[in-house]
Amino acid sequence: MDNSKIRGKVALVGAPSTGKSTLFNRIIGERRSIVSDEYGITRDRIYSETEWLGQRFILIDTGGIEKNDAPFQKEIKAQVELAIDEADLVIFLTDGKVGITSNDEYVVKELRKAHKPLILAVNKIDEVEKLHNAYDFYSLGVSEVIPISAAHGVGIGDLLDKIIELLPEEKEIQTYPGTITFALIGRPNVGKSSLYNAIIGEKRTIVSPIAGTTRDAIDTAFKRDETNYIMIDTAGLKRRGKIYEAIDKFAAIRSYDAVKRAEIVLLVVDASEGIVEQDKHVVSLAIEEKKPVIIVVNKWDLHTHNQDDQIKFTIEIKALFKFLDYAPVVYVSALQRKNLNAIFKEIDKCYEDYNKRVPTSILNDIILEAQIRNQAPDFNGGRLKINYCSQVKSCPPTFVLFVNNPRFMHFSYERYIENTIRETFDIKNTPISIICRAKRKEI
Repeated sequence: MDNSKIRGKVALVGAPSTGKSTLFNRIIGERRSIVSDEYGITRDRIYSETEWLGQRFILIDTGGIEKNDAPFQKEIKAQVELAIDEADLVIFLTDGKVGITSNDEYVVKELRKAHKPLILAVNKIDEVEKLHNAYDFYSLGVSEVIPISAAHGVGIGDLLDKIIELLPEEKEIQTYPGTITFALIGRPNVGKSSLYNAIIGEKRTIVSPIAGTTRDAIDTAFKRDETNYIMIDTAGLKRRGKIYEAIDKFAAIRSYDAVKRAEIVLLVVDASEGIVEQDKHVVSLAIEEKKPVIIVVNKWDLHTHNQDDQIKFTIEIKALFKFLDYAPVVYVSALQRKNLNAIFKEIDKCYEDYNKRVPTSILNDIILEAQIRNQAPDFNGGRLKINYCSQVKSCPPTFVLFVNNPRFMHFSYERYIENTIRETFDIKNTPISIICRAKRKEI
């Protein structure tokens, strides 16, 4: 598991016209090397893990806030709740050209209730003559007012310096040696809370709550059949309310910490609704982090199904989740507590595969046999030759192929090598990584 340190989360709040997206992109592109974009499937990037002067933090784009008539009040409430719940620090972006609006006054009032460090960034101050526009914003009662121009990069360094100054000290991600750690993720209302309660409510389960390391995930330690587990739950145990749960994209945001810390991810989907686009969004981080995924189809009992229906549904799932062909599918009823044993059988298998190490000598024998059986195709002006192979790590199993030229590796041949390794060493339930490196030339 990842033990790297991070300073915290910074929520970027502002109306659509204030230049929030420009500032978001400016910040994540400001330093030389961005750590990673953690949410890459949706068009709008919600997250970026980045750093400034060696200090890492997570920037969250919370979407546009508008204070208009009644239909927008739920959106405003959801956005403010997000800033309160997720962030260690809030940046409220305003428009220096427009000046103070009633919406600015409303949002500052709500943010002040959170008792979180708050920076008021006044955007579109790209000339010295416009500085007086920024000074007007001190009347909102925020002590940290920083004039910037997101479009031209003016004041961004000052803003980042202030972010680092106000964030809490680095926190090491908590780990649990000697246990199997898994996370429950999924879009709202698929039954995550019911599954959580079903698991900890079993008679054979000995439960001891653990204070979570994040505001939005609760860790529960329990023992089942002599095996120790940690379940990281993102099912909204704080009862955030229907308004918050209704905002689809926030479901993925709250899964962030859980997926980063878990060894195995349980994606809960609703059998009555089938697979929808947001299911793909929610699981995207697990795919990017190369974590084993178990697809848990909940509410299977609500309709009459036979074995053929289950087979057909599994085929549909595999077709929709093309990057999760290694993921087992389990059918359960959380409310009826049916088939929970199957979940833990798959968790144990995933854990074994995720931690698997293979002997180097046997690995090289099967790679040689694979090349004899099926030569690599000509690609990019040459034919690949694998000289040597070594497993460099587990979690997930990662293999380095030392080759004549990495450019000659065709994706289909890499898949062939991956499948050969999987079949030989019975690695079925976890992603694996294959890295091609040029063989060192002898001097």
